Amino acid sequence: MTQEDIIKEIGSLPPEGQRQVIDFIAFMRQRYSRSPLAEKTVVDLRSEAFIGMWRDREDLADSSEWVRRVRQSEWAQ
Repeated sequence: MTQEDIIKEIGSLPPEGQRQVIDFIAFMRQRYSRSPLAEKTVVDLRSEAFIGMWRDREDLADSSEWVRRVRQSEWAQ
């Protein structure tokens, strides 16, 4: 199908159908456009404040046990 055929097909649709085609084209353009978020970014996580923020929490030494205790105390009421 050529571009001219596509234009004719779109033109043969009722106005609502044409709006839907235009919306779909906008969706596809957005989906396949290169956004800054799509590009790989290297981040040094060691410099982020949240890394190690629970390092000194003794109650989290065994995270599985901590989750069990929280579930038991919060959900078994």
